[in-house]
Amino acid sequence: MATSVKLDDDLKSRIQHLAEARHRSSHWIMREAIRDYVEREEKRESFKQDALRAWEDYQENGLHLTLEEADTWLAKLEVGQDVKIPKCHT
Repeated sequence: MATSVKLDDDLKSRIQHLAEARHRSSHWIMREAIRDYVEREEKRESFKQDALRAWEDYQENGLHLTLEEADTWLAKLEVGQDVKIPKCHT
């Protein structure tokens, strides 16, 4: 499927210079840039949806960890201890 995108002269020139420096085509540079952007934005949207679900869950049941509890748990993981996540509470 072919798609066209209108680019201003400055951006076209920048893409061409980058393509030459990388020994790639302008088409390859643009395709990679779009792929990277879409993947990053999909991850961002997934993170946002996870956060919204977590907030909704918290509003329904009040279960949570305090910052200190989470910090302590993460510090133990960081030094290689095999510890389970603390139990959530209200």
